[in-house]
Amino acid sequence: MRVEQPYIDLYQQHGELLCRHSSPVLNAQRAQAFQAFQQQGFPTRKLERYKYTDISKLFEPDFGMNLRRVEVQTNPYEVFRGSVPQLSTSPYFVVNDAYYPPSAPHRELPAGVLVGSLRQLSEQYPDLVRPYYGKIAEAQTDGITAFNTAFAQDGLLIYVPRGVVMEHPLQLINLLRTDHPLLASRRVLLILEAGAQLTLLACDHALSGAQTLATQVIEAYVGPDARLDLYELEETASSHTRISQLYVQQEAGSQVLLGSMTLMGGITRNTTSVRMVGQGATLHAYGMAIEDGRQVVDNQVYVEHAAPRCTSDQLFKYVLDDASIGAFAGLVKVQPGAHHTESHQTNRNLCATREAHMYTQPQLEIYNDDVQCSHGATVGQLDEAALFYMRQRGISLHEARLLLMFAFVDDVVSAVRIPTLRDRLRQLVELRFRGELGKGCAACNICKKV
Repeated sequence: MRVEQPYIDLYQQHGELLCRHSSPVLNAQRAQAFQAFQQQGFPTRKLERYKYTDISKLFEPDFGMNLRRVEVQTNPYEVFRGSVPQLSTSPYFVVNDAYYPPSAPHRELPAGVLVGSLRQLSEQYPDLVRPYYGKIAEAQTDGITAFNTAFAQDGLLIYVPRGVVMEHPLQLINLLRTDHPLLASRRVLLILEAGAQLTLLACDHALSGAQTLATQVIEAYVGPDARLDLYELEETASSHTRISQLYVQQEAGSQVLLGSMTLMGGITRNTTSVRMVGQGATLHAYGMAIEDGRQVVDNQVYVEHAAPRCTSDQLFKYVLDDASIGAFAGLVKVQPGAHHTESHQTNRNLCATREAHMYTQPQLEIYNDDVQCSHGATVGQLDEAALFYMRQRGISLHEARLLLMFAFVDDVVSAVRIPTLRDRLRQLVELRFRGELGKGCAACNICKKV
């Protein structure tokens, strides 16, 4: 039997239930996405962009899905009492794949800003959400996006009107809580009108060791001269699988910073697709993965320069220990007419053992002569000369290894623009290398105040 068949049967039997517990705006995309999923199925390694991770195998377990929107008996506002110091006192929670309403009023938002349940807000403001939801997510060409669009019922919406600057970062905590194998499908929709500014920290955590799989689709529309800083941090458990699809559309003069950091997890597959459609747009994309055991982290980044005078740079670093596996594929495409493009892509990887494996594939497609583009990748081991030098000065081998690994990833952490988050990340990276970061994150090491 095809891996897809149980999910096809589930949709055909309970499609009405899916729609009943969602909104008309989300439901309008559902049937067409399901047809696309039926035709495509889950991606296999035969597809170039999925050749490093066997996605279809990840859906084989007998997962449960909360189609009836049964409320999880966990109040995240009681479990997570703090936050990164001075970052935010008003976190927003998505528990499994449903928005969890706040138990107390959040900090007052600027006039016109909307933050909350995608389902509820799309019912209240359908004319605002409809032009954006599902429009840049590639449901017709990507099986995972089609699956998510067919089954997602809720998530988070952030709308920032023209010219509004969000002075304080917002915090989204994706919380997984279940006693049984669970598949959760969530959506995030970010809409920044012209001149708007938003900083968002999105954290993934797991409160139990049950087997979980989360599919996530984020659509981010960044209007002319708008600025978006989006940081995604994962600290889950070895029993968790995360499959995330991030789609970004940049208009003229927009600025986007993307930071993707995997501190702990099981199998992680992140796909980032950025399309720069307006002149003078700027993108900075940074990523870091720290792996051990049999952990797998697969990052795929696709940047399309479709307008003149746009700039993009990428820096992704991996540290792999034990028998972990890492993968990075980055494609920069410069379209005809995208004159004066500047793009740089770098992937650096450190394998701490001979059993660790790293696969890297930086790529450029350039259909224009008037550009400055570069890409490069390296895979290596710890510098034996540096280790010897430090041991000669009384530093133990274990401590010397930790220092070299910490220094290796620090330039990615340094790219974080929130000082308090940057300092906290340095602490967590050190704890992770020392093996002191708790398995799973019932204590919420990232989000909890220290």
